[in-house]
Amino acid sequence: MSVKLIVDSGSDLPKDILEQHDIDIVSLIVHLDGQDYYDRDTIDSQKVYDAMREGSAPKTAQATPDTFYDVFKQYTDEGRPVIYLAFSSELSGTYQSAMIAKQQIEDDNESAEIYIIDTRAASMGHGLVAYHTAEAIANGGSVQDILDTANFYVNHMVHVFTVDDLEYLQRGGRVSKAQAFVGGMLKIKPLLHVEDGKLVPLEKVRGSKKVIGRMVDLAGERGNSLDQQTIAITHGDDEETAQKLADKLKEVYSPQDVIIHQIGSAIGAHAGPGTIALFFLDDVQQ
Repeated sequence: MSVKLIVDSGSDLPKDILEQHDIDIVSLIVHLDGQDYYDRDTIDSQKVYDAMREGSAPKTAQATPDTFYDVFKQYTDEGRPVIYLAFSSELSGTYQSAMIAKQQIEDDNESAEIYIIDTRAASMGHGLVAYHTAEAIANGGSVQDILDTANFYVNHMVHVFTVDDLEYLQRGGRVSKAQAFVGGMLKIKPLLHVEDGKLVPLEKVRGSKKVIGRMVDLAGERGNSLDQQTIAITHGDDEETAQKLADKLKEVYSPQDVIIHQIGSAIGAHAGPGTIALFFLDDVQQ
């Protein structure tokens, strides 16, 4: 039976890619104005961004073990191997929920094949791992070949992103109140990246115009063979800036493709409107 690929909504994969590759998606939970919603199912990111601009402070919660149990079991009951690519375990407990569900199913069914990989990534960093893993499945690789492909992209994915307002990261404990205040006063744009699954400050740039140029430079400094890659850009309700970044990357590096997508509710609730994120590889699979 063919391998079933599952991701969670922290991957920010566009709907057309999910449908093309028959990828199932498990929703993270978003708490907004006293109500609970399922990311991409009962709430869209535009509602979250609009609410944040009006002063709301949404929170998120991991998907539950019961949710994963139900999703995994429908495929293991058919005898299909399942691969779940998880949002970074350093940023969400969703990976652990999936591990609990995996153990419950395997306790009852020794023949069940469930493989769970911590992508140590977020947004389309996570999404690109899934995108390439789905291509490996479509090419008819063995389960081990598919897992090897996923792990290659996990180990070579680079994130570079900036936020429009440090206050949103401050709410989530990513920067101090003093840093957020000073950054806002001086119009400093922070650049961050992901290291071992955690958000880590990279450098500071003064002014929004300069930050896009610096992101393009960082792609050249940290990336490899960009002309052989599919690059991804996600944004917090700022498609215009995302397109400017894409145009510049195409001009300088001529990537094979650039995927642009809006950041979903789960990640957007922490990063906030105006976030721009760039994802590429520091090595390419030959």
